[in-house]
Amino acid sequence: MEAFAVALQAVWSDSGFTAFTIGNAIMMLVGIVLLYLAIGKGFEPLLLSPIAFGCILANFPKTGFETDPGVMQVILYGIHHEIFPPLIFLGVGAMTDFGPLIANPKTLLLGAAAQAGVFVALIGAMLLGFNVQEAGAIGIIGGADGPTAIYLTVKLAPHLLGAIAVAAYSYMSLVPLIQPPLMMMFTTKKEREVVMEQLRPVSKFEKLVFPVAVTIVVSLLLPPVTALMGMLMLGNLFRESGCTERLSDTSQNALINIVTIFLATGTGLTMKADSFLTYQTILIICLGLIAFAAGTIAGVLFGKIMYLFTGGKVNPLIGSAGVSAVPMAARVSQVVGQKANPSNFLLMHAMGPNVAGVIGTAVAAGTMLAMLK
Repeated sequence: MEAFAVALQAVWSDSGFTAFTIGNAIMMLVGIVLLYLAIGKGFEPLLLSPIAFGCILANFPKTGFETDPGVMQVILYGIHHEIFPPLIFLGVGAMTDFGPLIANPKTLLLGAAAQAGVFVALIGAMLLGFNVQEAGAIGIIGGADGPTAIYLTVKLAPHLLGAIAVAAYSYMSLVPLIQPPLMMMFTTKKEREVVMEQLRPVSKFEKLVFPVAVTIVVSLLLPPVTALMGMLMLGNLFRESGCTERLSDTSQNALINIVTIFLATGTGLTMKADSFLTYQTILIICLGLIAFAAGTIAGVLFGKIMYLFTGGKVNPLIGSAGVSAVPMAARVSQVVGQKANPSNFLLMHAMGPNVAGVIGTAVAAGTMLAMLK
C-alpha cells in the first residue's frame, strides 16, 4: 500500500497539474477563443486553427517541447531559424499572377504607398517605449503579410513573436470587416463608380523576365530579404515557365499546406503565458490595428492622387489592396466597387497593387533589417 502511495505521489509530482498556473489557463482560453473564431466564424481557419491549438499545447507545463528531441522541437527550429516563411513564399509565388502588375506598373506605387502603415506603427511603438528593433517588428504588421512579419520578428524581436504573429494573421482575416468602412470614408461615390479600362495582354516573355529581374534588383539592394524574395520569384517562375507544372503544383498545393501547418502551429507554440500575458501584447495588438488602418488609408489616398493625375481613369478603391493580404484585399476592392457600380470589375486591376504590396512589405522588412539589426 505504501509503495502504491509513493507511486501515486511520483505520478502527481511529474504531472503538469503541479506547475499549472492561472496564466496557463488564461492562454488556453485564448487558444479556445481563437479556435472559435477560426472554425465557428471562419476567420482564416487554415492559419488561426493551428495557431490556436499550438497556443493550447504551449501552455501545458513540463512538456519539454523546447529541450527534448522530437517533432515539436523541429517545428520550433523551423520558426526560429527562418525556414518556414521562405517556403510559404515559394507557394505564394506559384499561386500568384504578376500579369496585372506588369500590365500596369503604375500600381506598384499603390503597393508602396500602403507601406506607410508600417512606418506609422514603427513610430508609434517607439513613442510607447519599445526599442527600435521591437518597433520595427511591430510595424511590419501593417503590411498584412504573416510570413514576412514572422521572418522579421524572429530576427529583430523574437520574444514578441507570438503577439505579432497573432496580430498579423488576425488583421489579415478581418480584411473584409476593417477595410470597407475606411474605403467608403476616404472616397466619393463618383470615385468608387469609376470603371477602369481593360488591362493589356502580358506576353510570356515579360512574365519570365519579371521574377528574374526583381530577384536580382531586390537581392542586390537588400541582401537580408534574398531568401524571401528569391523563393517568391522562384515559385512564380515555376508557374510561368510552362515546363515545370509538377513543381508549380507541388509548391502551391501540397508544400504550402504542409508548411502552413508547421508555421502556424510553431507560432502558437511561442504563445506561452509568461511571454504573452503582458501589457506589451495589448499595445502590439492596438498598434497592429493602427498600422493596418494606416496602410489601407494611405493606399486609398494615393489612389485618389492617381485618379486626379489620370483624369479620373483610376478607381481609388484599388489602392486599399496594396496592404498585401493576397488575394483577399483585391476581392474587397472588387466588392466595394461593384456595390457602387454593378458594372465595375476591379479585381484584376486591384491584383496589381496587391502583389506589389507583397514585394513592398518584403522590401520594407529588408530595409528595417539593414538599418536596425
